[in-house]
Amino acid sequence: QAQLEESGGGLVQAGGSLRLSCVASGSIFSINAMGWYRQAPGKQRELVAGITTGGNTNYADSVKGRFTISRDNAKNTVYLQMNSLKPEDTAVYYCNADLTFYRGAYITSRYWGQGTQVTVSS
Repeated sequence: QAQLEESGGGLVQAGGSLRLSCVASGSIFSINAMGWYRQAPGKQRELVAGITTGGNTNYADSVKGRFTISRDNAKNTVYLQMNSLKPEDTAVYYCNADLTFYRGAYITSRYWGQGTQVTVSS
């Protein structure tokens, strides 16, 4: 099958920056949309940013102008550059991707990474 592996989380002071990475690996035919979600304690998981195969992006209002999503299709990797971090950005960040496999037919499934903790101190 396949897996998504995130990296880059950690502890940072308010106003600082972090860059998250997520690599997809496995017997993948193609990768479609990719995105980042986050879940803070006691809250529902929410979309942070998404990016299509063609590079079209969308962002949650709370991160517009501070976060940038990008992808490297040759490396099967999606990134999230987070600047001007705020304590309210503290959460577990998850990447997801719609992966297509060929098993005699083309099958697309959504995969999730295991999550990476981002903590922003005030």
